[in-house]
Amino acid sequence: MALLSRDAILTVDDRRTEDVAVPEWGGTVRVRSLTGKERDAFEASLVDKKTGQASKLANARARMVAMTVVDERGNRMFSLDDISALGDKSAAALNRVFDVARRLCGMSDDDLAELVEDFGGSGDQSEPSTSD
Repeated sequence: MALLSRDAILTVDDRRTEDVAVPEWGGTVRVRSLTGKERDAFEASLVDKKTGQASKLANARARMVAMTVVDERGNRMFSLDDISALGDKSAAALNRVFDVARRLCGMSDDDLAELVEDFGGSGDQSEPSTSD
């Protein structure tokens, strides 16, 4: 097997998509994997900038959904301004889409817990963030 070249790596379209049935919403959504930059931004969004702790887990599922649901052309359907409204949707529906997004992004079941531990946070969600 030949080693990949720089150009081969940088030009390959390695993002995956998967269509997910969401009966609570009456249809199907397309979920696209995050880039490395986007995953880092998602993880950074969980960290309180003042304390350095991963304590902003409120609406984490809605945030991931906003970052990964795309239309037929591959454009994001939601902006970060939509996170709060998405957070008001069915937990079962959000979790179904979140689980697919997490899998497509290579995020294991333990990654969020590990993130909280790495930053020394408790993951306490008792104080919801108002600055999604």
